[in-house]
Amino acid sequence: MFLTRKHIARRTVLKAAGVKLALPFLDAMVPAATALAQTAAVPRMRAAFFYIPHGAIMYNTSHGAAIDKWTPSGSGADFKLSPILASLEPYKKYVTSFGNLENAATAGSVHTFTPATWLSATRPDTGGPKAHMATTLDQVIAKIISQDTPLPSLEVASETTVQVAAGGGGNYTTLSFRDAESPLPMEYNPRKVFLQLFGEGDTPQERAAISHQTSSLLDLILDRTRKLQGDLGSGDRAVLDGYLDSVREIERRTQMASAKGQSGIKIPDAPAGELDKFEDQVKLMFDLIALAFQADLTRVTSYIMVSEGTNRTYNHIGVPDSFHPVSHHANDLERINKLVKIQTWHLEKFSEFVKKMAETPDGQGSLLDHSIFMYGSNMSNSDLHNNYPEPNILVGGGAGKMKLGGQHLVLPERTPIANLHLTLLQKVGVERDKFGDSTGTIAGV
Repeated sequence: MFLTRKHIARRTVLKAAGVKLALPFLDAMVPAATALAQTAAVPRMRAAFFYIPHGAIMYNTSHGAAIDKWTPSGSGADFKLSPILASLEPYKKYVTSFGNLENAATAGSVHTFTPATWLSATRPDTGGPKAHMATTLDQVIAKIISQDTPLPSLEVASETTVQVAAGGGGNYTTLSFRDAESPLPMEYNPRKVFLQLFGEGDTPQERAAISHQTSSLLDLILDRTRKLQGDLGSGDRAVLDGYLDSVREIERRTQMASAKGQSGIKIPDAPAGELDKFEDQVKLMFDLIALAFQADLTRVTSYIMVSEGTNRTYNHIGVPDSFHPVSHHANDLERINKLVKIQTWHLEKFSEFVKKMAETPDGQGSLLDHSIFMYGSNMSNSDLHNNYPEPNILVGGGAGKMKLGGQHLVLPERTPIANLHLTLLQKVGVERDKFGDSTGTIAGV
């Protein structure tokens, strides 16, 4: 057998006038007769968490199951999506829904720490002078799958999380805690998100020039500091080595972020700032997340699609009412129907993102095949501010780790949501047997 296919390195870049252009994965990067698992084509897991406030219209209003618009049924060929979830129909084989999830950590919080406890399943200490809770699920996962990317994780929102009904902002209006005392802010200005992902500059040409200047500056710093090494004692050399390691890490991340010009990825000009139309703002944030995943700038994202306690109106879908006030529906059918419209619209925007992931090639598959997306809320019946049962779904193939076919899993009553978190941790390779108040994992995922 003659193997004539040429092989180029996965990290090959095109160089011209001092500007480096990274390439996406190409078949030519797989050496002939080399197993997929031994090449750069091995699937890289992505994980993202999409949060909506105020629960969903389920079976626990005074109207019972007759107006449950969230809960699907069945599995496999018999799997039927609910009205709110209907836009996921083309991708329902990737969908797993859960019945009877509970998050005891958020009980009684109303809105003040409902977002933060969604991915921590740990009740925060609100009596101290500073934040204290626990590392959230997304950040635990980021430490495993996203440490070799320019950004270990990305935290975004469609609007400010400083809402009067949620306590006027604070440590627990975010989804993400890096550790017990480090809440991560959710950025809602798309321009700032764009610059964080792709670097300073409004156009590709400006960003390339700025990136080149920054890289040259770092090289200059390295050259000068290295000349000092021969004149320093062992203690000072150790300090200098630590400094150089920090500079190298900055340079590495700067160079990796310059992969924004990857072949096949169309990077738009930087947005001016927060968009006037909410529907455009929500879509733009999804588009930025999609670009970040496609360019492998990060593999972990959390997104507050609309803030806890928001007074956002939805005139674009015929609901002029503010989201938070209408969420106190008092079992009024007109208000309930308005909530269903809002919840359905947000799911449709998520479904558009799922479609984009399904259509984006990634090695031998798509980004959807290689991702796990969690979508849902940390509240159940918004009129009561209760937290059982919570509406949450998983979507994606998880790089072969997820069961496909579509299913609604009816779990034992009051199953801790932390059992779902622990299950996801094991899917991404985290070896632990406890998370939050978990009592075990969820079989069948």
